[in-house]
Amino acid sequence: MNRTWLRGRGQPEHRENLERWLLTYADMITLLMAFFLMLYSMSVMSRGKFQQMAISVRQGFDGDKAAKGVGIGTDLAAERTYQQYMQSLQKLRQYVEQHHLEGAIHMSNDRRGIVISVLTDGLLFKSGQATLQPQSLPLLHQIAGLLRVLPNDVVVEGHTDDRPIHTLQFASNWELSAARAGAVVRDLISQEGLPIRRFSAAGYADTRPLYPNDTPQHRARNRRVEIVLLRTQQEAEAEMQRQQEIARITDDNGKVSTAPSNGLPIQPAAPSRAADTGAVPSENSNVETTNQDEGRIAEP
Repeated sequence: MNRTWLRGRGQPEHRENLERWLLTYADMITLLMAFFLMLYSMSVMSRGKFQQMAISVRQGFDGDKAAKGVGIGTDLAAERTYQQYMQSLQKLRQYVEQHHLEGAIHMSNDRRGIVISVLTDGLLFKSGQATLQPQSLPLLHQIAGLLRVLPNDVVVEGHTDDRPIHTLQFASNWELSAARAGAVVRDLISQEGLPIRRFSAAGYADTRPLYPNDTPQHRARNRRVEIVLLRTQQEAEAEMQRQQEIARITDDNGKVSTAPSNGLPIQPAAPSRAADTGAVPSENSNVETTNQDEGRIAEP
């Protein structure tokens, strides 16, 4: 008698499905594909993100308890730094409004970083002198509040017009501009208590005018002291990558597409950016802001 009729009361025996292994094989292939896609996405990670990850890992192995740049602590520190900066900027704006200094203080963004430009006439120094006037000290106190929040290095630059000077104290505009920059640095360090290691001073005389020295108004605009919050190396690399990306999306006619720019903005920056890269946030306010890279009023 045929054996297939011996089981199940005369019902034919069901053969086992020998192709079930294909399901397991297909699952394995799918997982491998997902794994290699993940490896590929990691291989094309941008340099900036890779550097941030490397810094975070290095800090972890170095036992950095603050865990800067990692996890929830980073977000909280970024938000705190951002709020402190905006509060300091608001105080500076209120001071400028109350004392009607809108035309004497300018806040701009160029390749060096954030530039706070202060006209010297009647505010910082008397003509031909390098001694800070008493009315300048409250203003420098407000500016120091901005510098205190952020860790960026600061360079203070003195500028003059093209009229020559020759006195017992200053033989030329070089000495005058350098002395004025040094006076501002000395006040920020000795009176405001900012770290000396962050500061440097430079005098440029009349070699870097903002306007042609052809009218008294233009000469007055050129007599200034600039306080520059320098970009960090990470910020400079991020800006370079941004410029390369802009160049990449520029069409053949030389017109940049309408893609938004994520460079160092005049309007408020994202809090995480300020903490992760040391970026300097800023804001459109009654402190006059211009973008020197484009030569126009910065748009929000």
